[in-house]
Amino acid sequence: MTFRPAPRALATATAALLALTGVTACSTDDGPAGADPQRVDVVAGFYPLQFLAERVGGDAVAVANLARPGAEPHDLELNPSQVGQISEAELVVFLHGFQPAVDEAVEQNAGDRAFDVATVQPLLDATAGGHDHGDEDGDDHAEEEEHADEESEGGKDPHLWLDPTRLATVGDKLAERLGAVDPDRAGEYTQRAGALRTELEKLDTEFTEGLKTCQRREIVVSHAAFGYLAQKYQLEQIGISGLSPEDEPSPQRLAAVAEEAREHGATTIFFETLVSPKVAETIAREVGAQTAVLDPIEGLSEGNGADYLSVMRTNLQTLRTALSCS
Repeated sequence: MTFRPAPRALATATAALLALTGVTACSTDDGPAGADPQRVDVVAGFYPLQFLAERVGGDAVAVANLARPGAEPHDLELNPSQVGQISEAELVVFLHGFQPAVDEAVEQNAGDRAFDVATVQPLLDATAGGHDHGDEDGDDHAEEEEHADEESEGGKDPHLWLDPTRLATVGDKLAERLGAVDPDRAGEYTQRAGALRTELEKLDTEFTEGLKTCQRREIVVSHAAFGYLAQKYQLEQIGISGLSPEDEPSPQRLAAVAEEAREHGATTIFFETLVSPKVAETIAREVGAQTAVLDPIEGLSEGNGADYLSVMRTNLQTLRTALSCS
């Protein structure tokens, strides 16, 4: 596929003409699409992609996140102004299969201005990093797994950012795409992507060392978002529900997870920040465990001041405590 560089000179001339004639452009609360001709307008589907775009783009980009802080991004519904942002953006960064409304809007409005991060490296299967329960849950569990596969775009796990080294590779490719849009600053994008890779490789080392020696390696999680993290750091993910946090586990599934948690001596059942902890609390009461937050970083809670790196380090400390790592 050939990617057309954005007409930045034309954008600058247009902005100058508007200034001379006293005409001002409208913008939405979601981000100033086309507002600054000196910066590349980037639209990100959800937080980890916003983080990447801001770190790789630096001051040369203006990034709008379609998913608001505190909102669960899977089932995002776009309003007309957000569709307009996608239409006007010079680059749309998204992950096909993760947000169906974004996929549709990109297909209809973004064309070759879209960068699908799912194409950088093959995605893991939905069962990666997890445990195969076979038929122990009966027909209800089989139906549940089938539904999860349908929801996860052919049974693939989209949560690639939970492996820092994969995220670094996406950052490298994002630098290439930004360089195609804005050739004059291509070297800057490459340099910033390299600096981010150094930070993410340091984070990877911290996880590798921090989880090397643990009494347990099984993590019981409210939804199966941690396959990349589990595979990368030799953990076993036991998901109460499927890839989508909206999946409702059957009573048979809850009973099976509780039994497995007992077998492995799990002391902690993990839930996440953007969805209800009720299911995790139910399992925890059943097996006499406590609950703790393990954040899949699909989005940030509003006003918490954290970023991807700090939340991942908090996750590491949470895992070390729960798994009795030394």
